[in-house]
Amino acid sequence: MEGFQLVQKKQASHLGIWWIALGAAMWGLDGVFIVTLLNYVTSSQIVWIEHMLLLLFAAPVLIWKRHELKCLNLGDWLAVLFIAWGGSALASILFTAGFTYGNPNVVLILQKVQPVFTVLLAAWILRERIVKAFWMLLVVVLIGAYLLTFGLHIPTTGDSTQLIGSLYAIGAAALWGGSTVMGKRLVGKVSFTTVTALRFAVALPLLTVIILVQHPNWQSLSQALRLAPVWANLLFQTIVPSLLSLLFYYRGLNAVKASHATIAELAFPATGLLLNWLILHQTIDFGQWIGFAIIWMAVLHLSRLRDEPKVAETSVPHLSDLAS
Repeated sequence: MEGFQLVQKKQASHLGIWWIALGAAMWGLDGVFIVTLLNYVTSSQIVWIEHMLLLLFAAPVLIWKRHELKCLNLGDWLAVLFIAWGGSALASILFTAGFTYGNPNVVLILQKVQPVFTVLLAAWILRERIVKAFWMLLVVVLIGAYLLTFGLHIPTTGDSTQLIGSLYAIGAAALWGGSTVMGKRLVGKVSFTTVTALRFAVALPLLTVIILVQHPNWQSLSQALRLAPVWANLLFQTIVPSLLSLLFYYRGLNAVKASHATIAELAFPATGLLLNWLILHQTIDFGQWIGFAIIWMAVLHLSRLRDEPKVAETSVPHLSDLAS
């Protein structure tokens, strides 16, 4: 019986890697189709409208599974806030600001260190044991991520003002990495649909405040929402890159280490690069194809890992663990 359960656990872990990669790959669809929407509304307005639509999914799920919310302690609710406010809203703002204040190449490089934050936080908060072989794979993946972004070219550095942009990029990478860890903490206690619904519902108040602070032109926004192509694009963005992708992602995260999940997440920039080439006809050099291959080979390698050391047997960390 124990042998059968072990086989089932390994199969779930292997499939989980691909669920995460599929969800992350669907994030890559966002960049291609958002270009048209930006002709009518701002990026923050797009995210806000999407979350308004996503509330139609989140509200019924949270009502239906309200009994699961009783399982969450204070530390878990802080994790929810971290995912919704930090990972969904603030990280995107910091990453965008990084391009405004710093050198774009430096910002892109520093954002690629996100897996490092995830691995370190997973070892600290989730008590995940990191074997030496994984660190070697992580180095290879970071090289692949660099090639995916810049190919065989050496990016140029900016002037002294790039320090602010660099700090923004590191902040975004830390928030996104931390969101993976916090998500792993939550899917161990509630269903993946509940985690997804909480992320959307809790992010909406903060996004609303951000929109109001920006003093949007409501008349212009209203005129844009009267156009059928805008609604078609918004509905696609809401259903595919936002809702379905996160449902797949959190389903896979339940059976996969957070440190492994962060590598599978790199399917996002890999897919984005491919779609930009196919649809937007952007040039891809040989080095970027190498990076693309490295990322997907790493995902394949993770899905086939066997006989891994078990995660240290510890209880789900409480608030004191997050604050220590």
